[in-house]
Parts: sequence; structure tokens; C-alpha cells
Amino acid sequence: MTAAFADRLDLAVTVEDDRWREMLGEDAEGLVTPFVIAALEAGDAAEEEVEIGIAFADDERVRVLNRDYRGKDKPTNVLSFALTEGEETPAPMGGPVMLGDLVLARETVLREAAEQGKAPRDHAVHLIVHGVLHLLGYDHLTDADALLMERTEAAVLARFGLADPYAEVGPTEGARAAPTAPSQRR
Repeated sequence: MTAAFADRLDLAVTVEDDRWREMLGEDAEGLVTPFVIAALEAGDAAEEEVEIGIAFADDERVRVLNRDYRGKDKPTNVLSFALTEGEETPAPMGGPVMLGDLVLARETVLREAAEQGKAPRDHAVHLIVHGVLHLLGYDHLTDADALLMERTEAAVLARFGLADPYAEVGPTEGARAAPTAPSQRR
């Protein structure tokens, strides 16, 4: 993490569902900030000051947002609301470039972590990295785009000693993270 980028990040973290604190601790912003910065660096974020909002919510809140904004009446692990949609958006005079917001669904994150044999905190920070890359314009609609995004996520997580969430689990690899199936990509 570079100190210079930390000075250019305006991060607003909201814990809407207090049960997240069991997983994240009392300082959710302190926990996720290094992951956000690493994702911005890996994703070649603009040199301007950037603003990102992250909300830790429950499945019901995410289900409603997913229904209203994506037409899918079910919860998902993370929703990314990019304000720039890949376009160059100038910063307001003297203000940051507003990249967008992320909203995570607690029950879905916990369920997926259990299914994939991951620590819930590790899965949550992976989804933060995934969401930030979406805010920067990364996507996984094609195999090539998915591969680029997955490799970028894995590289960011490796900086923190976390396993590649897309790696195949082999007989000698022990407790590595379970792969995320293409149908689970968000």
C-alpha cells in the first residue's frame, strides 16, 4: 500500500447490520482500507482523489437493491454501483472522482464462505477487492475479461497472504481457498 494513494482515497464505510462486527471487528473501515487501496493500485485507478462507499448490509437489503437495479429478485454477495460506468468522469472542482458504492450481503457472504471452506472475513475482503475492480471497469462477461479480473484479484489478495479464491484445490494443497464457479461470479 502506498501512502500517496491512501491520501487520495475518500472511503465511507457503513455497517448497516451490526452482526457484521462479529466478522469484521469494530473497525470495519480500518480492516477494508488496505484492500481497497491495493485493488485501486492493481486496477490502475486514476491519479485523482477517489471516493468509494461501502455498506455492510443484510440479505434483505441487497435483495431489494438487486431487484430494483438489476431486475434479479434475490440477494447476491456484493453489488457494485459504478458511477462512472467506465467513462472518464471529471472530479467536481476540488473534490474526488466518485467511483461508486459497494453493498455486501451478510448472510450470503457467510453461506458462501462456509460452502467454499473459507474464513468469512477472507471472503468478505475478497468481495471488496472484486467490487472495487468492478468500479474501475473490470468485468467478467467474457472468458478473457474474467481471467484478467480473477488474476488481478488473486494478486491483490496474495499481497495480504490470502489464497487465490479461484485456484483449483489439489490433493496436496491442503486448506487453500475453494474455487469460485463461473456461475457464482458477480
